Amino acid sequence: MKKIELKKAACAAVDAYAVKLEAICDSIAHEPEPGFRETKTAAKVADFMRQELGLEPQTGLAINGVKARARGGKNKGQGPTAAVLGELDAISCPDAPLADPLTGVAHQCGHNLQVTAMLGAACGLLKSGAMAELAGDCVFFGVPAEEYVDLAYRKKLLKEGKLHLLSGKGELIYLGCFDDIDMAMQIHADKNTPEPTVSIGNTSNGFVGKTVQYVGKVAHAADAPHEGVNALNAAMLGLMGINALRETFQEKDVVRVHPIITKGGDIVNSVPADVRMELYVRAASMDAIDRTHTRVDAALKAGGDAVGAVTHIETLPGMFPLACCPRMNELFAEGAKFAFPDVKIRDAGHFSASTDMGDVSHIMPVIHPYIGGVTGLLHTAGFKVVDFAAAALLPAKAFACMLIDLLYDDAAEAKEILSTHKNILTKEQYIAKLSGYFSH
Repeated sequence: MKKIELKKAACAAVDAYAVKLEAICDSIAHEPEPGFRETKTAAKVADFMRQELGLEPQTGLAINGVKARARGGKNKGQGPTAAVLGELDAISCPDAPLADPLTGVAHQCGHNLQVTAMLGAACGLLKSGAMAELAGDCVFFGVPAEEYVDLAYRKKLLKEGKLHLLSGKGELIYLGCFDDIDMAMQIHADKNTPEPTVSIGNTSNGFVGKTVQYVGKVAHAADAPHEGVNALNAAMLGLMGINALRETFQEKDVVRVHPIITKGGDIVNSVPADVRMELYVRAASMDAIDRTHTRVDAALKAGGDAVGAVTHIETLPGMFPLACCPRMNELFAEGAKFAFPDVKIRDAGHFSASTDMGDVSHIMPVIHPYIGGVTGLLHTAGFKVVDFAAAALLPAKAFACMLIDLLYDDAAEAKEILSTHKNILTKEQYIAKLSGYFSH
């Protein structure tokens, strides 16, 4: 069968499953779960893969990951493997309409749309019969814990030996779950983009995380404040020190430092003696992160030194900057235009936030485009889907078309990309670099 006929059949198969795809998207949205606790979501994905697609997924990868492989009919055990990813976790947003009343998390980052697009692409390829014509395998992978939150819980999992790294894809890389994958792709919801749109992402910031504790000396806040050491004052001076650094940050590095105080003291009538913070140090390159985060440490420590408090700073591995494969971006845009001829294609350039897809981009070619059909800002209660076809079916069809382009004709396109792509790091180098941030 000709390639264009395969694409038409795959897109038609996605449309045929639109009702079921919208149902699982809605079901996931109504039961949001935080990272490394996505048990219901993972079960829904695995059940869909078994019941609707006839796949036999692996489960429990990095606690909740779900991974299924579809074999190309012309693979002969030699073809490359391309993976479509969808993130399982939700983000804290207690005022969102569908926020979980116990955890406060909601799908205000659109991860339920990612999962739907991933499953939709699988529907397109498997239900159309297109896999029989492809000389490579497709992996459909529900991945856990992209949002870098709830660090106390994740550190507990580390202590218990259930984790080695703190983000879902990082842990999956560590465990070898990407060892049998050659290239990977996923989408992300855009913001304030109601019309069918594909914004081609090129790069993003990476970051390291930090927890900070200032230990002072308790005293009566009114009767004997001179006997105390005010840890909250130490924290405020540390934050002022960070702010004094901001004028030295260079635009090309896209540095972002954003702290929160998670504990400001115990009672208002006592001098605060235990104050805690969390923060990210983000930048567009690991070199810029390395240059910046040690200076941030110095500013934080200076706050403690100024008032006589003890400063404890723990640095934690975060996420690596994203670097997308240009040719794969082109193929996704072409697939989107094939499926939705009126779709707007635009250049998203650099994304100042972060994604652990950046980690994957260091060891293989990847893409991470942004998709319209939504309004509101990410991570806010105002984020919502206004056009399901644009937000989920469009990328599902684009992925299906892109996978056909990659793996048709003895996988010539995929092989060409892999022959010219140079990975930034080996898997071993990646693990060593990221693990090296612990407690520095």
